[in-house]
Amino acid sequence: MTETGHSHGIGDATPRNRLVIAFAITSSVFIVEVIGAIITGSLALLVDAAHMLTDVVGLAMAVTAAHLMNRPPTPKYTFGLRRTEVLGALAQATLLLGVGIFALVEGVRRLFEPPEIASGSLLFFGIVGLVANIASMLVLFSGRGRSLNMRAAFLEVVNDALGSVGVIASAILIAVFGWYQADAVAGVLIALLIIPRTLILLRASARVLL
Repeated sequence: MTETGHSHGIGDATPRNRLVIAFAITSSVFIVEVIGAIITGSLALLVDAAHMLTDVVGLAMAVTAAHLMNRPPTPKYTFGLRRTEVLGALAQATLLLGVGIFALVEGVRRLFEPPEIASGSLLFFGIVGLVANIASMLVLFSGRGRSLNMRAAFLEVVNDALGSVGVIASAILIAVFGWYQADAVAGVLIALLIIPRTLILLRASARVLL
């Protein structure tokens, strides 16, 4: 649904429309990864799907915040609901922090108890996830500097793209060398990338709220 009688491409899309497109792409890939995890029984793929689920939830919150912030002021909310943009960014950052900590703990555990993983299936779904994340990044890229909400959404997609790269790299190492700990190493590296960036976003959101 366009907001004017002129139609334009993605380059002219509003921040909310960009978020909706990214949400649709990410949700589709999440469903594909869940089906793939059920078919292959791959634990690594299931964990990656869980990571993708956080992106789906985060983008859903971002879309909701982008919608609410456009509502006009009321006697009860004299400045409208524009503050929901910052609250959405804060919620997304908190969600990402939780994922980062989980990935770190799970990665360390897998260093000592590496599960057997079907590297071929892992590689296929890793590539599917990376392609979808790149598409979402292109949609959100030009709007990432407009607001904390868009910045948070873009950060989630970037983090998930890095996760897909880690999945692909670990699948190759497992296939070539049979080194199942590669999956755990990738998980720890992804967590170390997620946590510092998330703390920066949390601090930025808190400053605006305070």
